[in-house]
Amino acid sequence: MRIFGKTDIGLVRHSNQDAFQKGSYSKDIAWAVVCDGMGGANGGNVASQTAVEQITHQLTSSCRDRLDSQAIKDLLIPAVLNANTAIYEYAQKEPQLSGMGTTVVLAMIADQTLHIAHVGDSRAYLLSPQGIMQVTKDHSMVQEMVDRGEITADQARFHPRKNIITRALGIGPDVNVDYHELPFSQQDILLLCTDGLSNYLDPKTIYSMSLELDLEQLVEQLVERSKQMGGRDNITAVVIGNE
Repeated sequence: MRIFGKTDIGLVRHSNQDAFQKGSYSKDIAWAVVCDGMGGANGGNVASQTAVEQITHQLTSSCRDRLDSQAIKDLLIPAVLNANTAIYEYAQKEPQLSGMGTTVVLAMIADQTLHIAHVGDSRAYLLSPQGIMQVTKDHSMVQEMVDRGEITADQARFHPRKNIITRALGIGPDVNVDYHELPFSQQDILLLCTDGLSNYLDPKTIYSMSLELDLEQLVEQLVERSKQMGGRDNITAVVIGNE
C-alpha cells in the first residue's frame, strides 16, 4: 500500500494546529492518524502534536506483521484513550493550556479490512468504484441539528456554528471513541482529513478528483483546491491506496 499526506497552514491562520503521521508494518498493513487541535495557538498545537506522538509511539511499539481484527481494535482504541489521558494531564500541569483539546481520526488497513477510531469532526472517507462514503460521523453541534432534522447536510457545511464540536480528546479524563470496521478492496482509497478540507470540498468534488489523479497528486490537489475555495483554516489530508 502507498500512503501520502500533506498539511498546510491555509491562507488566514497564523499557526498550524493540525498534525498527522503515517506508517506501515508491512506491505499489507498501513496506518495513519490525523488531528485538529483547539484551545488557542499554543494549546491547539500542543494537543494535536501530543495526540499524534502518543498514538504513533503506541502503534510503532506494537508493530507486528500479522494482526487479526480484535488485536487491531485492542490496539487502536487504547491508543486514542491514552492520548486523551496524556493531553488532559498535560493541561492540568500547565494552566495556560487549560481547555486544550484535539480531534482524532485514526485508521489501519490490514487483510483487506479498514479499521477506524475517531473523536471529533475530522473525517474518514472511503472512495471505491461505486462512489464515496463518509465513514465517520461528526461529533459536532451541526451534526446533531442534522440528526434532529433541523437543518440539511448541505446547510450544515455553511452553518455559523459548524466549528463547535461536542467531543474531543483532552477535555476530560475520559472520552467515548467511535469505532468502525468495513471491507477495503484493492481498488479502494481511504482519505483522512480535517475540517479545513471537508468544509470546502464536498464529497462529489473529492470523488471526481480521485478519478483523475494518482494518490500523490490527489493529496496535493485536495489541499490546493481547499485553499482556492477559501482556505480559512488549517488543511490536512492523508490518502492510502493500493496503486
